[in-house]
Amino acid sequence: MDRIVPPSGRHDQGAGPLPCGGQRPSGPGRADGGAVGTDGGNEPPFEPRFDQPVAPGGYAWWYIDALSDDGRNGLTLIAFVGSVFSPYYAWARARGPADPLDHCALNVAIYGERDERWTLTERGRSAVHRTASSLTIGPSSLAWSDDALTIAIDEVSVPIPSRVRGKVRIHPQAVTRAAFMLDAHGRHRWRPIAPRARIQVMLERPVLRWLGTAYVDANTGDEPLEHAFTRWHWSRAHVTDGTIVLYDVERRDGSQESLAKRIDTVGRIEDTPTWIVTTLPKTRWLIPRETRSDERHAATVIRTLEDAPFYARSMVSSRLNGAPVVMMHESLSLERFRRPLVKLMLPFRMPRVGR
Repeated sequence: MDRIVPPSGRHDQGAGPLPCGGQRPSGPGRADGGAVGTDGGNEPPFEPRFDQPVAPGGYAWWYIDALSDDGRNGLTLIAFVGSVFSPYYAWARARGPADPLDHCALNVAIYGERDERWTLTERGRSAVHRTASSLTIGPSSLAWSDDALTIAIDEVSVPIPSRVRGKVRIHPQAVTRAAFMLDAHGRHRWRPIAPRARIQVMLERPVLRWLGTAYVDANTGDEPLEHAFTRWHWSRAHVTDGTIVLYDVERRDGSQESLAKRIDTVGRIEDTPTWIVTTLPKTRWLIPRETRSDERHAATVIRTLEDAPFYARSMVSSRLNGAPVVMMHESLSLERFRRPLVKLMLPFRMPRVGR
């Protein structure tokens, strides 16, 4: 199997399994994303607030992506309280107010040369325990202690059942306290918790040991994503002086938002030009993809990691401020997700268990 980031000239080497402009705003929304918190700076590390209230029908997720130093292995982890892409949660909301704690899951996606795994098993309230610094979902858990985040994983992959077990430890190099609105009403918020971090992967099954760089953020919402948005494109890139994060959001009312933030190596956040829109090839499911790049430079897909009917995760090569970058990139179509047929397909990749 090729590296996660293949040699120059190799592009879009296949997909993984199903998961879960200009220099001004692209629509009437504000270009700064609407801050609702404070910038990070030199403030000390803090608890990730795993026990924060989540409104009925709402959600909170904590997201991690990482790439090994040698480029041969990649990993994403997402802990959900109110699993946003769960068909079971969507069906529960259709019947009335739905409890997000009845729809929790840990998504694990492993990309590598020797083995690839993907898990997303949904569990109910009885299998969930939360404090400000820890979150337990079934046999897996996340815990913030000694300025590090430790994830203990004990899950079963799909569609071919296989155990995924071991630990991952995240050591932030910069921690922020900022939060930004993604919608006009403040119902959907993004927090760049640790835009740059070191990661230590210590898995027993499959046997994986590696060190690399990581990114950690969180999103919260007081209503389902599809109530506010029709689609979005998100990407982040580590650069020499920090991390750049880009959001291009299309809201359900027709307005658009372009958010571009640079977070330096000590956690200070500043607005940065949004660069120009560059169109990427559609996925096998015909999901449109786009990102941002310097003028006269076209971004390219290195590899599609996840290719679902409504969602794609990709590694993308682009150029920002004259420097080449490798981006972790996501495209999401919530119009697709709303379709009943798509929801009927999802249980094959998102099983639900009682505990």
